Amino acid sequence: MLKEFKEFAMRGNVMDMAVGIIIGAAFGKIVTSLVNDVVMPPIGLLMGNVDFSNLFVNLTMAQTYPSVAAAEAAGAPIIKYGLFINTVLDFAIVAFVIFLLIRTLNKLKKKQEAAPPAAPPAPSAQEKLLTEIRDLLKAQR
Repeated sequence: MLKEFKEFAMRGNVMDMAVGIIIGAAFGKIVTSLVNDVVMPPIGLLMGNVDFSNLFVNLTMAQTYPSVAAAEAAGAPIIKYGLFINTVLDFAIVAFVIFLLIRTLNKLKKKQEAAPPAAPPAPSAQEKLLTEIRDLLKAQR
């Protein structure tokens, strides 16, 4: 059983998938940083110095909290819709990049399929002579 598992794990498809997952996870971290550290601050500034990661709805109306961290520390039930907005933007960016990648691959594939097949090489002088001889022999029969 261990031998079979080793053969399975060392197949090209499994190794390619593992590399893809690792690269995907790293790319996800990059996109999250892009959204949180580059995209959202200017949007928050344009909307009046809003920090999206700190937007929440307090489900207990009895007390107000100045931040998500304060509400979480108090154990208050909250809906963190600002973090949800960040996550939706993460997803949108990743989906757009994957769309561009697949679109590019499809274009390359179409170009490759549309390329005209290579013309066969011209027959050599010897081949031409042998063809003429063959045709003369057929005509004599």
